[in-house]
Amino acid sequence: MQRSLADSRVKFRHLQCFLAVAQFGSVQRAADSLSITQPAVSKTVAELETILGVKLFERGRHGAVPTREGQLFMPHASACVSALRQGVDLLARAEGAAAATLEVGVLPTVAAVLVPPVLRQFATQWPRVIVRLATGANPELLERLKAGSIEFAIGRLADPERMVGLSFEQLFTEPLIAVVRAGHPLAQGKALPATSLEEFPIVLPPFGTLIRQSAESLLGAWGVPPLSAFVEVLSVSTGRALTLENGAVWFVPQSAVEYELAHGMLVRLPLPFAGTGEPVGLIRRSDTQPSTVGRAFIEAVREVARGRRLRTPRDPV
Repeated sequence: MQRSLADSRVKFRHLQCFLAVAQFGSVQRAADSLSITQPAVSKTVAELETILGVKLFERGRHGAVPTREGQLFMPHASACVSALRQGVDLLARAEGAAAATLEVGVLPTVAAVLVPPVLRQFATQWPRVIVRLATGANPELLERLKAGSIEFAIGRLADPERMVGLSFEQLFTEPLIAVVRAGHPLAQGKALPATSLEEFPIVLPPFGTLIRQSAESLLGAWGVPPLSAFVEVLSVSTGRALTLENGAVWFVPQSAVEYELAHGMLVRLPLPFAGTGEPVGLIRRSDTQPSTVGRAFIEAVREVARGRRLRTPRDPV
């Protein structure tokens, strides 16, 4: 009787605030994301803790960290919110009164090449959908997925401890390459000595990412001495600007610069060793099923990915 009473007292706003605080690790940032005040979020989470009879967060100098009970409750709260959103979206599509909404996470290094063809194909079946794309580093996408703020993500396979509760479906692999602007002194079409990098700015993926590990392996195999200066950036637009305007050598996944390579803006350096192909895949929560809209988007992603896998290295990009 007491349990059913607690169930009836838990409201959607309780779950929203709980998941937002869990995702951002901060009451203030959760409030900003929900467009409400910080006291309102604190009060709502406190109400939920009272209803459930457990403490959901440890609050301290490093923000709000879910307790063991909070971690146990999180997937169920996320599943509940996701199910409600799916129901609302289905009714909206059936009635034609409002557009459905789909929230997807995608790595910025694959977004430019993958998202446009996926959206073209997806729109033929679902022309009235609001697609919200969240871009960020792989760890950020995984956290947002676990918190339920995105339905699925297009990212990279992470360490096993980060993949707990998640599934990974490989879509394709992409090599890490080094590029420079057209006309760059290094773009001579022949193998380069390792010392040739010393005279130019170097742009690398951020430390701790899988593509950074690939870049370091590539540099090591090439025999490049430890770099004394370089720029770390995940943003494709910033990396592109540094390469085009500052004469930088940019280590980047090939898919992120396919347009620039095809149109002659950037040139791939003839490195003595090929970069490791990194798997890109569809990452989903193991405890939830995609919405109807989500399933259609996933099928479009798979279809576009199949086309990428069938292309040979000689094909134009």
